[in-house]
Amino acid sequence: MRQYVIIKKDTVKEVIEVKTLFRGGKVLQPNGSFSDRLAVLIDGDTITAVHDSDQAPAADRVCDLQGKLLLPGLVDVHTHGRAGFDFQDATVDQLNTMKADYARHGVTTVFPTLASASVSDWIEAIARIDACGFDGIHLEGRYLNPTKRGAHPAHLLAPLNAEELDTVLQKITSPCHVSAALELDTDGSFSACARRHGATLGLAHTMATATETRTAMERGATSFTHLFNAMPPLHHREGGAVSVALCGGGYGELIADGLHVCPDMIALAYRCLGRDRTVLVTDSMQGTGCPDGEYSIAGQPVILKNGRAMTLDGVLAGSTLNLWEGVQNLMRFANVPLGEAVLCATRNPAEMVGISNRVGMIEQGKRADLLIVDPRDNQIETVIFHGKPLTEPKGAT
Repeated sequence: MRQYVIIKKDTVKEVIEVKTLFRGGKVLQPNGSFSDRLAVLIDGDTITAVHDSDQAPAADRVCDLQGKLLLPGLVDVHTHGRAGFDFQDATVDQLNTMKADYARHGVTTVFPTLASASVSDWIEAIARIDACGFDGIHLEGRYLNPTKRGAHPAHLLAPLNAEELDTVLQKITSPCHVSAALELDTDGSFSACARRHGATLGLAHTMATATETRTAMERGATSFTHLFNAMPPLHHREGGAVSVALCGGGYGELIADGLHVCPDMIALAYRCLGRDRTVLVTDSMQGTGCPDGEYSIAGQPVILKNGRAMTLDGVLAGSTLNLWEGVQNLMRFANVPLGEAVLCATRNPAEMVGISNRVGMIEQGKRADLLIVDPRDNQIETVIFHGKPLTEPKGAT
């Protein structure tokens, strides 16, 4: 069996597939600490062993990490697009371009996120996304509270209808996460439909009271979509969704760009959510990685200027954040060590959407998505994507 290793941009070298052993570095463990005693063996696209270095199995190829960090690939479960394209209307070729661009930036697992659109447009987009082999889909649209619709056009919103949701979820062959204003699910049928299909649920674009939030969680909601954004602010007489999230109510997504949530509030949220419930997301839009100019999200025109994406009426319209930048921002904003910050962009999002059995940590049986990071500047040096290095690791023999 042959595979292809991308050595430099536009240069491809054919190699024979071999078992590769990574040793001599510091491997991130599930508790956020690093171990310099471990060696990691990959075979094809799978991690086949994580051993003490002194008992490392035989391999065809050895990569001496020379003290560098070995991390799991990043997991972005809330992202609308990048590289000039939006998941809602991107062609298959454009989707593959996007997937490669995410990987180059260290994001090896992506849940394409669909903003508000008609059911027929959603179904067409879902077919294209599924054809490209993404790890799942995030529906963040239609089922929102009009009072907190943000950049989603009012005419594209719809009531929480279980039959309609059933029609959409039947078309999705991969894992799915559904964000909705669950206080509008008056009889619980919408949430029940999502659970029946195995989808995970997040409370989003909501006016829910604390009581309504707890009801949503009793019905299956386990996360808060871009916490603080598109929900009432924390208030001492009615804490609402924010207070329930901070006091222990599931995973809290954070857009750690310093714009959507100020650094002090990121620090406060992390003190409450901790390393086990904080989920870093980008909520990135099509202008991510692109020059300033005119773009769109959910069919609305967006002006991108100095890294800030705004609708014509001045509403934030997604971000231009790279997830690795979010990891570094969390470290700075909340005084969080690198290992813990990485958990918030790997293990935690994978657990939140129910795919932690496949990705999110460096463990036997999981997909060989790895990052080699230089600890001197915390920059990604090499990305191993589905077992294939996007650049040749230094120290490989």
